[in-house]
Amino acid sequence: MTTPLWTPAPALIHQSNLEHFRIRAEHAAGQKFADYDALWRWSVEDTAAFWDLAWDCMGVIGDKGDVVIDETAPMFGAKFFPNGKISFAENCLRRRDDGDAIVFWAEDKIKRKLSYKQLYDRVSQLREALLKLGVQKGDRVAGYISHMPEAVIGLLAASSIGAIWSSASPDFGVQGVVDRFGQIAPKVLIGMDGYYYNGKVIDCLSKIKDIQPHLLGLEHTLIVPYLNPNPDLSGLRNAQNFDTVCDSYPATGMIFEKFDFNHPLVIMYSSGTTGVPKCIVHGAGGTLIQHMKEHQLQCDVKKDDRVFYFTTCGWMMWNWQVTALASNATLLTYDGSPFYPNGNILWDYADAENMTLFGTAAKYIDAIKKANLRPRDTHKLSHLRTLTSTGSPLVHESFDYIYDAIKPNLHLASISGGTDIVSCFVIGNNLSPVWRGEIQGAGLGYAMDAFDDDGKPIAPGAGQGELVCTKPFPSMPVNFWNDEGNAKYKAAYFERFDNIWCHGDWVERTNNGGWIIHGRSDATLKPGGVRIGTAEIYRQVEQVPEVLESIAIGQMWDGDQRIILFVRLREGVELNDDLQKRIKDQIKKGASPRHVPAKILAVSDIPRTKSGKITELAVRDIVHGRPIRNVEALANPAALDLYKNLTELQS
Repeated sequence: MTTPLWTPAPALIHQSNLEHFRIRAEHAAGQKFADYDALWRWSVEDTAAFWDLAWDCMGVIGDKGDVVIDETAPMFGAKFFPNGKISFAENCLRRRDDGDAIVFWAEDKIKRKLSYKQLYDRVSQLREALLKLGVQKGDRVAGYISHMPEAVIGLLAASSIGAIWSSASPDFGVQGVVDRFGQIAPKVLIGMDGYYYNGKVIDCLSKIKDIQPHLLGLEHTLIVPYLNPNPDLSGLRNAQNFDTVCDSYPATGMIFEKFDFNHPLVIMYSSGTTGVPKCIVHGAGGTLIQHMKEHQLQCDVKKDDRVFYFTTCGWMMWNWQVTALASNATLLTYDGSPFYPNGNILWDYADAENMTLFGTAAKYIDAIKKANLRPRDTHKLSHLRTLTSTGSPLVHESFDYIYDAIKPNLHLASISGGTDIVSCFVIGNNLSPVWRGEIQGAGLGYAMDAFDDDGKPIAPGAGQGELVCTKPFPSMPVNFWNDEGNAKYKAAYFERFDNIWCHGDWVERTNNGGWIIHGRSDATLKPGGVRIGTAEIYRQVEQVPEVLESIAIGQMWDGDQRIILFVRLREGVELNDDLQKRIKDQIKKGASPRHVPAKILAVSDIPRTKSGKITELAVRDIVHGRPIRNVEALANPAALDLYKNLTELQS
């Protein structure tokens, strides 16, 4: 494609936070930055100057201290603002007015709003309750809860004490929760009596009853009355009604204690599909400043903007959205199915609440495209300026769909990062054009590159390689929980290349300055020794109308690897010879003959993680007869049975 899909209008650039920052950066650096790439280069070449200016421009509340970072120190173990002090809660509760802080929809069942003052007051009440329950600095508070206001209140109240928050969504099974919270020994568990999904009532109390005995050190459980104002808690140990407990304390205001910049804020978890999840500890300051940078500079979030993300509390994008409060934005939160009562519910939400940023997973975009929905024709979307997509690669055709069927004058920001960094390595910006199929660029302050197998940079347009970050960044994990000598931490990111963060994504840099993610490097296919990203295959397969989604793996066969493609088809469609030929022809024409699978099999379901990512590694291991060590990490573990002992793969 020779022309971009979208180019920022001069008026948009002139009014943007990023342009204002660029001008201030030119003054601070004493040099000109003609475009985003020039600004990015300065941000990684003069790391300390960039983050020092970012703190000031974004309005971080706190004390920087006298050091930004020791740039002579090795990447592993580097600390930003080592003498700095902040309160994460104070930054997120900076407003006390009657504007909307949180809007909450639960399908067509519940609609609620909390003003900034109401949010502040409720956090102060829960803070007092937690202190009365004995919660101290460093204790863990766990939330087994939906994407609702009480989850935000829980995080902010815990952090105001210096306690560490950790959350999981209520669709996790008992073992999945125990595998996570059982490692961190929370003192308090905040749960809920149940929730709605696809119009159905889902009970949580029975699962919480089974979880409690496995959480060593658990002293108190607070249950949010979601389905019933007075749920029956008699079957639970040391359980109280969340609302009753909070209401027993006056909202008398808060004195915010400032903690070390790198004091732990949250514990998050790796996907856990290859074993018990790793517990990743993120610091308050790094999380805050990184998110504020991404909100204000990369996504142009301004005061009173209304920021939505379709996520659960088990996905890092929940944490990312919550921090938008620190940029004076409103959180638009949603719990339930995005297709109940129909596929328009999220777009109804966008219109009703003047949504300015719509965040979602690439799989959602693909699903509404397959359903032939056209929000542009059915909704106004007059306030919507930015659409962000993550979770898996956004294919080229989905870029076309968004600009054709959703909104033509929209900043589409495909973004990619992870729980590991609680932020985005590559992301959008509104100084640069959007090119079809490409993430716009590396995030400011991230020294991103693509390395070949020998650890050498791959030039734009010259091939694919490992996504790496070559310099420290503020949101590197503080540590892994219960990781003696940082052995797991080092093994996860620093074993591949010396003193270089290797993220595990297989990528390429483009001649437009953009990035394309081709999938996880550990799931990369290698037929004949040639590495192929799975996303390259999915992009072609998804263009076949009969196919809803697909998953590709490499099967060891006859001393080599052959590509096996599994497809989930539309109802009533049969995988006959004609359809197989059309799928193969599309892959051959759109990718290459090397991408064509040796076999194509139809399946009724595809296993995925709780955050919606398909799990190539689990399918690959099942096909090879290897045990899956942690099926509880999957949203639909029964789907794995569809891939066991397939006779079609024995020949």
